This record gives sequence, C-alpha cells and structure tokens, in this order.
Amino acid sequence: MSESYRNEDNLGAVLVKVQDDLGQLKSSLEKIIGNNRATTLDIQALDNAICRTERSIRKHAEDYLKTVNKELHILPSIEDFPKQPSKIPHWKPSIETIPQREELPEASSGEKKKLNTHLLCNPANPNNKGNVHQKCGISLPDIVKKDINTSLPVEVSVNTTKFPFTIIKGQIEPMATDFSHFKQNFSLCWSSVVDMLEVLKELLRNFAVPVAKVSGDRLVELCRDWNNVWGKTPSVHTLVSVLENQEEVLNLVSRPGQRYKGEGGIEAAAICIQSCWRRYFARTAYLCHLQRKWAANIFSISWLMRAEIHHIRKALQARRHSQLENSCSRAQHLAANWKRIQSSKRTIIHIPSLGYSQSQRLNLKRINILQNIQISRLFDIRDKNVEVIYICPQHLGDDILDYYTGLLRCDGTTDGADTRTTQAPSCRKRFIILTPEAVDYFPTHNMCLSTLLKYSPRTLKRIRKLIQGKQAYIVGGVAHIDDLAVADELDVPILGPDPAVFQLYSTKSEGRRIFAGAKVDAPPGQGNVCSLHQLHETLAQLMTQNISVQRWLFKIDSDHSGRGKAYCDTCHLNSYNWALQQYHHYGPDLWNAKWIQEPVLLRYLDEIPEWLAHYAQPAKTSCYPSWASFLKTFLRQGGVVEASPPSESVTYLTVDMLLEPGGEVTMLSCGDQLHGSCQLEAIGTTVPQTSVHPETLHSVCMRVGQACLQRLIVGYVSVDLATFLDHSTMEQKVWAVDLNIAYSDQLAMTQMLLMVTGGMLNWQTGCLEVPLAVMEKVCEHQIAPKASVVNCYAVIGSHLFHSNLFMLYHKTFLKTCRIQGIRFNIKKRQGTVFTLFDMSERCSIGMTTVSEDLQGALVTFARNLSVIHQEISSSKMQGQTNFKELEKSIEDVLQMTVQNKRQLKDKPAA
Repeated sequence: MSESYRNEDNLGAVLVKVQDDLGQLKSSLEKIIGNNRATTLDIQALDNAICRTERSIRKHAEDYLKTVNKELHILPSIEDFPKQPSKIPHWKPSIETIPQREELPEASSGEKKKLNTHLLCNPANPNNKGNVHQKCGISLPDIVKKDINTSLPVEVSVNTTKFPFTIIKGQIEPMATDFSHFKQNFSLCWSSVVDMLEVLKELLRNFAVPVAKVSGDRLVELCRDWNNVWGKTPSVHTLVSVLENQEEVLNLVSRPGQRYKGEGGIEAAAICIQSCWRRYFARTAYLCHLQRKWAANIFSISWLMRAEIHHIRKALQARRHSQLENSCSRAQHLAANWKRIQSSKRTIIHIPSLGYSQSQRLNLKRINILQNIQISRLFDIRDKNVEVIYICPQHLGDDILDYYTGLLRCDGTTDGADTRTTQAPSCRKRFIILTPEAVDYFPTHNMCLSTLLKYSPRTLKRIRKLIQGKQAYIVGGVAHIDDLAVADELDVPILGPDPAVFQLYSTKSEGRRIFAGAKVDAPPGQGNVCSLHQLHETLAQLMTQNISVQRWLFKIDSDHSGRGKAYCDTCHLNSYNWALQQYHHYGPDLWNAKWIQEPVLLRYLDEIPEWLAHYAQPAKTSCYPSWASFLKTFLRQGGVVEASPPSESVTYLTVDMLLEPGGEVTMLSCGDQLHGSCQLEAIGTTVPQTSVHPETLHSVCMRVGQACLQRLIVGYVSVDLATFLDHSTMEQKVWAVDLNIAYSDQLAMTQMLLMVTGGMLNWQTGCLEVPLAVMEKVCEHQIAPKASVVNCYAVIGSHLFHSNLFMLYHKTFLKTCRIQGIRFNIKKRQGTVFTLFDMSERCSIGMTTVSEDLQGALVTFARNLSVIHQEISSSKMQGQTNFKELEKSIEDVLQMTVQNKRQLKDKPAA
C-alpha cells in the first residue's frame, strides 16, 4: 500500500514536471521563431501538437486532482489517529499512471452502497482505504487524528511556510524560481489558487500597479476561506491583504484616477464619463418631470379650488339675493301695516349688534361689553302691547337678571308694594334674555352679535317658538349682511335700512351730503378726501375762505364713537396772524375775491404740511397714538375736513329719531352732551336738552329725517348738532355735524329713564314730564283727582369706567350705594338708577340721576361719582377711570348754568 501511495505521489509530481517542461518548450520555440523569421520551418504543426498535448495532460491532471481534493471528505476513525499529525509526502506520480475518467472501474450500485456504508462507519480503517483504491482508483491520504469532540469535515493541516513571489505589472513569470517553488508546494489546491491569482492580477493590471509582492501562504489561506465561506468575488481590501507591500499598493489603488491608468483605463474612463452624463441627463429629466408634475398638481388643485370657490360664491350670492328679496318683501309688508302693528300686540327682537367692518371689529376692545351697553332696550315693555326678546352678547349672572327683573316689575305709575307684586308675573312674561351658544365657540373672533346669532341654531329655534303666531320684527344695531340671514331664518322683517344702503350713507362724507340735501346748516368743510395733496389743497382753501375758524377737524369716514377724529389749531400756523391782518384790511365784503385770497392761499399751501406734522393731534390717542398713524388710516379710508364752531362756548347735543316705514319722522330722545378728556367723544347727556329752542330743533330734525327717508333710510337714526353764538351777528347758530344710522346708547338709556319715572318727552315744550303720585282715596265713592305732572331733568352716563369696580360684585356694589344714599325713590320719581351690562370685567356701568331741576340732577350725578370713587379706591390704588374728567365737565356746565340764571335775572323785562 505504501508503494502504491508513493507511486501515486510520483504521478502528481511527474504531471506537474511535464506541464512545466512543455511550457518551457513552447517558450523556446517562440524564441526560435522570433529569431529566424526568414527561415522557412514547419514549426506551426509542431506547435499545435505540443499545445494539444499540453491541454490534454492539463485536463487529465486537473480531473485527477479534483477527484482527490474535492470529491472525498471522509472523517477518520478516532481510534486509529496518530497522536502527531503525519506529514503528507510530495505527490509525484508519473504521467503514464494517470487514470482517465472513462477508464476508472465502475462499481455496481450494491457495491457503491456497501462501500459508502463502510466508509461512513469506519473511514480510518486501512482495509477501506485499499478498497477505495482498488475499486475506484482513488488513493486516500493519511488522516490525522483529531479531538474526540469533532460532528464535522476536517481539512488536512499542511505545515507550510511563506512562499513569496512577485507580480510585475499584473503579470507572473511562470519560470520564476519563487513562483515555481510556490506552485510545486501547493499543487493539490492549485485550481482554486489559479482563480484567485487571476482576480489579483486583473486588479493589479486595472490599477497599473508596477510591483506587488505576494505572500503565498496568505493567498492559499484566502483561497481556502473564500471557497468554503464566502463564495463570491473578494473585495479590493481582501485581495490586497495577501500582499507584503499592501500599504503601498493600497495607497496606489486608492489614488483618484488610478483606475484609468491601468488596463482598459480609457474604456473605463469613457464608460464613467458616459454613465455620469447619462445619470446627470436622466436626473435632470427626472427633476424636470417632477417639477412639471408638481406644477400640474398645483394647477389642477388650484383650478378645483377656484371652481369650488366659484361654485360656493355663486351659491352664496344666490342665497343672499334670495335673502335680500325676502327682506324687501317683508319690509314692504311692514311699511304697509305699520300703523296697525304699532297699535296692536307685537314682539320686538332687539339685537344690539355692532356690524362694523372686520378690521374695525378686530381693533375694538371689549366688543361684547360695547354691544351690551344697550341692555336698557328691555324697557320697551313699558308699552303694554310690547314683548321684548333681547339677544345678549354675553352670559349674564343671576345678580344682573334679578336686578333688571326688579326694575321691570313696575312701570313707574304705581308705588304700592302689593301692586308691584301682582304685576310682577305679567312683566316677567313680557321679556326674555337669550345668549347665542356661538358666544362660547368664538370667544376671540370679535364677531358682531348678528353673526353669532346666525351660527346659533338652538337660539334661533327657540326664538321661532317664542314668536310663533305673533307679529314680530327685528330692531338691530349697526347694520350687517348677517342681519338679513337672521331675519330670513326667523321670517320676520327688520326695522332698519338695507345693509347696502347703510354702507353707502353711514360715512361722514355722505352724512354731509344728506345735510346739504336737507338744507340745514353744516360746518364749512369737504368730504371724500383721499390723498395727501387733496388734503393740503382742501385745507388751504377752507382756511382761506373761513379765516375766523381757529380749529379744524379731521374725521375718518368710517368713524364711530369719536374714535376716528383729529384736530389742529390755526394759532400754531406762522402766517395766520398775517392772514388775519389781510382779512381786516380788505374787510368781509372784499375778502371773497379770489385775487385777494390767492397770496394767503399760497402761503398756507407752503406751511400746511409742516403745520400738520407738528401740531395735528388725534382725539383718542388710545386708538391712534400719533398723527402719522391717523393720517395713514384717513387717506386709506377717506374722510372729511371741516371747521370746528368758531366760539369758546359750544354745546353739542344728540337727537334720536325714528324714521317710520310709513314715512313719518318721530323724535324719541334728545340731550346735551357731556364730555370727558376728549372733547369730541360724548360719555353722557343731560335730558332734555336746554341749548336749542324746541321749534328750531324740531325743524332741523324733520328736514334731516325726510332727507333720510328719500334715500330709503328707515329705522333709528341719531343726529349730532352743535350750537353756539355767532359773535359777528350775535345770533345762535345750529350746525348739523354728524349722522349715525343706528340705535344709540342715549336712546336705550332714555327708555329706562321713561320706564322708571313713568314720564314722557314733550317735544313742543322740550320738557320731561313726570306724573306725580296718585293720592290715596278717602272713601270708596270718592273719585281720585287726575295725576298732576312736573317737569324733571335727568343726567345720563352710559360709558362710566373705573378699573377698581371689579373688586365688588354687583350685589355688593348696589348694597354699598344704598348705604351711601345712592338709590331711586319710586314715590318721588327721583334718585339714581344704574345700568349693569359688564359681566366679565365688571369695570363699566351706566348711571342715570333724576331731579326736579337740571342743577340738582348734575349735583347728584357728580356726588355719586365722587362717593363711588372713594368707596372703591384708596390712596395707593386710585385706578384708571373717567369719573374725574366727567366731574370736571359737570362743574363747567354748572358754572354755565349759574351764569345763564344771573343773566336772565339781570336782563330787563321787555
């Protein structure tokens, strides 16, 4: 057996030697051919024969080696393993003893099965080794005994040393000694080494590595591990790890652009450039496609949204057009049956809505409180035929509800406790206060009350039930488009103008046009001023034509409650004194000539811009802190420039009127204004007014009312008038200065005044007539005398503010006032009545004082303000308030009243 084993080893060595010899022979023949090209030799046939022989021998050798190295992996017997691994002898078989694959003896299936069974049971048995050699022609190598704990195939351990060889420019010299030595020592696994060498050479050629020193044992180890474990092409770092100069080679391989210096570098560079360009082109096209796709999506979405918005807009327009038509139809019915409705039982739905524009509402602070100031509309139930549904913009507490329930128990005509008790149920049934549920949904949106009611279906449903089968109509506030929606939901008419009509005539400029159409006196001025150049020119012309005017006013068209007003005094103008000298020089008769006014006009034009920038002041700095901010809004919305009355003693008064749908004008309330720190904002009035003769006042109001009716304005309007003494003619003048198309705060407070006093305003005499208490009957058959009437005066404050009021709840506040003697005497129809409307902050109240004379009412009002301030304030916490300013205004009125009385006494009798 050992002899056979040695022969087989010799066969392997002979095969390797023959292959090397044939290679050397081929190399020698090539050299001979290269040196003797001129000689005619039949070398080609010899070369072909040698090549065929070489290929045949290589094929048989590789088949034999694969059979030995790969096909059999047999575990040796543990008992027969030597303790020390035996060295594998060099295998050098002769070429003649190489068995061909087709010449191997073929075992039968039974013999193969038996052979496999023996091999698996005892692979280390020498008899099995001989049987394999005899029947299959395969020589099994000696097996080294392993540890007893090895369920797996064990490779033959070879005691190898380093076999370095060199690869130059990616090529191996096959006849080199180091490579031949390496090849001889690893002939058994040469097939896998050849594959790895080809990959390594390709890498070195691709990257033009000049010299690479290969460690043979690392290469063999890599081949073994790679074939058994990975089975894929190794990475660059793995291939370079078998080199002894791997750091040098790795640096060269990692150098940018080195790949294009090696074999096929030009083609690789071209491929890289083309791939980069194609990638760039494809990426650009893809991004362009994405952009177009995104644009197409945007266009489609925009178009769909636009179509949807257009559809919704058309639907809203159709709905609003339907609401408008329905409103006009109901308004015509209201106008045709107004007389009958006024004399029969009816339900009034009061909605004190401030339907200003969105920008104005967003700039309003405490809008819910401002809308609730007119809670005194409840006192419309003083008419026995009226039931009131009051829509409140905030939730009211029980203390406020109890307070108004107590006030509404009695209409002022009786003072007995029993009578009030019997009338209490009927009074409670004739008024109700509702708060829309949308108040809780939109707490910070500053929506007007009509909009909140529009989005409150439960409240609307309840109102429909309350007015079912009854004659009802709506009394709104500042008109808004949502008033029509609410009226359409409730199917009731609105006692007021159409919102479009309101928007057209509610501006200051249109108010001046109405005054001009009514042919009433108005201040010199001009409306619809919309540019800075127009402002300067208009102001220069007005100042030149009205040289005696000392203050000029600027009003924003959408102004309300004196918020959008400013003023500037002519005394600060440099050329004003010179202009006065020119006026006195030429006289009033010649002054109207344009050639005389032209020098003054030109000088005014030069000085007005700087004069306004330095001396013009907004009336309420809380709304417009500077002239620049006021001017910006003035020019954006347009406005009016007009003269302030040329007198130091000017009285402003407000008249409330009802423009009935039937075409009649009724005066409802009038009072002289009381001002605080801002002379252009009224915070109270004295009722009735005493500054204008009743006939003159009635004439002015009737003309203004008829002019409004001609412009389709119906409902409640208020006119602000200014009266003063003209020093040039010594006659009283009355100017119409402002028109408000809405239900005013003064009118609401007047309704409460008339309710608690049981009185009425007599427009012929201009007096507040309050009946005295009815005398008690002496016996059953005695007839009581008719109630006599006494003239009374009242002071109304609707915008009283004190930041310290929040410290007291309303019940505590009313109790404190009663302790201090601030109360209303029902028997005498005199005293103080409060209006409570601020539930959230409790900083605002209304107050009305009634007395037999104006002086007494003013004194009582001022005393009440002082007492309340002392009760809720301390030396360290005075708080923010307008009490002191109103007290000062009342003192001025009292002084004027005293002076007027003295003048009347000193005036000789006619």
